[in-house]
Amino acid sequence: MKWNVFKYSLSLRLSASVIFLLLVAVVLSLLLRHEFGSDWLVALIVLAVMAPTSIILLHRQLRSYFSLFRALAGTVSSYRDSDYSFSIRWKSDDEIGELVKAHNDLGDTLREQRLNLVQRELLLDTMVQNTPVAMFLRVETGPIVYSNLAARSLLNDGKKLEGYSLDSLIGNLAMPLQEAFQRGGDGLFSVGEGDSEEVYHLARRSFRLNGRKHELTLLRQLTTELRRQEVQTWKKVIRILSHELNNSLAPIASLAHSGAELVRREQYQRLEEIFKTVEERARHLEGFIRDYAHFAKLPAPRLESVFWPTFVSRLNSQMSFVLDGNLPEKSGQFDSAQIEQALINLLKNAAESDTDLHEVKLSIRHIAEFIRIDVMDRGKGMSDAVLTNALVPFYSTKRSGTGLGLALTREIIEAHGGRIALTNREGGGLIVSITLPA
Repeated sequence: MKWNVFKYSLSLRLSASVIFLLLVAVVLSLLLRHEFGSDWLVALIVLAVMAPTSIILLHRQLRSYFSLFRALAGTVSSYRDSDYSFSIRWKSDDEIGELVKAHNDLGDTLREQRLNLVQRELLLDTMVQNTPVAMFLRVETGPIVYSNLAARSLLNDGKKLEGYSLDSLIGNLAMPLQEAFQRGGDGLFSVGEGDSEEVYHLARRSFRLNGRKHELTLLRQLTTELRRQEVQTWKKVIRILSHELNNSLAPIASLAHSGAELVRREQYQRLEEIFKTVEERARHLEGFIRDYAHFAKLPAPRLESVFWPTFVSRLNSQMSFVLDGNLPEKSGQFDSAQIEQALINLLKNAAESDTDLHEVKLSIRHIAEFIRIDVMDRGKGMSDAVLTNALVPFYSTKRSGTGLGLALTREIIEAHGGRIALTNREGGGLIVSITLPA
């Protein structure tokens, strides 16, 4: 940094003022000493004249600097309030001028950064507000502090949610939505029946903001995505069926042709072996088709009164689990064989989830006009992708899985007028909740 010390330096100006005052004092002392012989009297007169003169002169010199300091204090306060629209003018090209220039450059930089940040926030808010995913942010166990248009439409007829508690908003929602919000954790559930059925995925994420714990909730409708996935799945099934049929029918056709040739030649020794091979391939094909037809042609449930202790005892003889809580005193009304098959599928999945067998639990409760059955484990749970596709027929993450277990369970439960929901448990594991009419 270079200074023009002979013209612009602040220290030079102040030094010149001090030298000027000293010269005036000396000249005045000499003149007064010539008039008055006493040094004390001269000193008193010089002091009386020079003191106010020095104060007035220094005040005039520093008055502009005092104004500058007040302006600097004001702009700093504006910066603290995120207002960067102020700048300061200073005519002199001295040390203070350099300070003012640096201060203005800082304001320009902050103003530019603030503008970029506002533009990013505007872009992000536009994206969040127009996404079909309903999302809202709330203080843990406190009010909602932010929400987008989809969340407002879902929970409050398009009105703002800020300031409301979640419990005060979910009372008018469909029962599956209420249960999903109250249950906690991530989950997959459906609302409605038949063609009007809508499938949703609920996700929650917790984090700390400004020293307080917040929870971000995302609710995504998966109906269209699932239907598109089901179309792709059915195409895959058709390819599997075609492959399996060809693998069985081609050998049968070849063996039938060979058998006809042997009959024509009256060589009957190998006919028994050919017929046996044809029978094996036919039975294999029959079993393969029967397994898939069982899912496609689920019979209507035959409702009957079921005594819970007897039902649970029979179920426990086939699968190991721990009963959580007491059984309902009132008997249930459902197809015992179908619900037993559904629970066997769920308990089998829980046992294969890398969990201890004593952590596989079954809970049956009577809640209002519904029976709530929960199958719980302490395995790894499900990722969002698996939760999204878990109920799609023929979707499986197991190497040898058919993908029919959960899909068949869903068909059985919905045939009974009930619902099924999958939710990751806090602390690890999965809970599959079945709700049946009581």
